[in-house]
Amino acid sequence: MSRPTKNDDQVVPTKGMEWWRRTFQYKTGLGLTAEEKSKYEKDYSTILQRSQCEKCYEQRDWMLKFSPTVRFMTQRISSLQPGIKFDEKIFCDICDDTKSGGFHPELGILLCQNQLKDKWHLEDTLSHELIHWFDELKWKVDWLNLKHHACSEIRASNLSGECRFWQEFSRRGFGFKVSRGQQNCVKRRAVLSVMGNPSCQNKEQAERVVDEVWESCFNDTRPFEEIYR
Repeated sequence: MSRPTKNDDQVVPTKGMEWWRRTFQYKTGLGLTAEEKSKYEKDYSTILQRSQCEKCYEQRDWMLKFSPTVRFMTQRISSLQPGIKFDEKIFCDICDDTKSGGFHPELGILLCQNQLKDKWHLEDTLSHELIHWFDELKWKVDWLNLKHHACSEIRASNLSGECRFWQEFSRRGFGFKVSRGQQNCVKRRAVLSVMGNPSCQNKEQAERVVDEVWESCFNDTRPFEEIYR
């Protein structure tokens, strides 16, 4: 999805008495035909998606300018492949699953605007995908090789900040062991990601592969000197 333009705002009116009337009628059901209900739901979905898209791009641009982690990673990536225009390689769009983002070696990074809770969730997601990008340029990752995939997932979850204490606590409450919360979170997320690889047969294989590369990949903090987030 490309960044919305001013012309997009004219597609579905979101303000004024007419939209208020339609919203009130939909909420109450008074005199509402099936066709009108369907049309309102379609228009509302369009408005919501456009709003999510605008917000996603706004937060993406902010992170590219001000997030220490994102700025550091874009600098490291640029040192490996000069001339990248990150605002043309990081896209926002609707995703039909529960993932918050993704990386493609040729296309760039996708941020799932309908899955991102707030700007800090976007920062973690963008940092995660930028680490994949760095790994791709640094080591030419074979993403169908489960060990390669598992290693990059371990590094991305460990270094992006998505598994730091407060993030994990907000997701799982007291249902995790504080002493090994970071490690457990990284391993769980790596296994889930590897399970989605077309080369992976089942959860047991994903867990086995993650365990095989765990020690070396969890302790590899490049391009950082240590885990900052």
